[in-house]
Amino acid sequence: MKDENSILYVQTSDLPERQYSPLVLAQTAKMMDIEAKVYYLGQGLKILRPGEAENIKLGSFPSLAEMIQKTLEMGIEIYVCEASKQMLGWEKVDLIPGVKIVGAGTLNDLALDAGTTMWF
Repeated sequence: MKDENSILYVQTSDLPERQYSPLVLAQTAKMMDIEAKVYYLGQGLKILRPGEAENIKLGSFPSLAEMIQKTLEMGIEIYVCEASKQMLGWEKVDLIPGVKIVGAGTLNDLALDAGTTMWF
């Protein structure tokens, strides 16, 4: 069922300069009483390996690891595409705690249910 008061943020990139926007926007949405979800797809998964996000810090922002942790602590769900894990050849790769590994169909369901979807 479509929830017009919800936004799905989809992260497809592992470029450092593209990491903050979906997290900042999701946190801001949550503070505005908008349901926010973040979905990592494709190359975006590389950021979620333990130790990766700690090495990214841009401008006056906290480290990317701190941003991800705050997002999770705010109750914003972070989804990870299982098919993307397979595409990257990651059968047994651990990801940071708190993310939910889901099937590719979940992205379709989340997009159909969201009031709007933003891609990064």
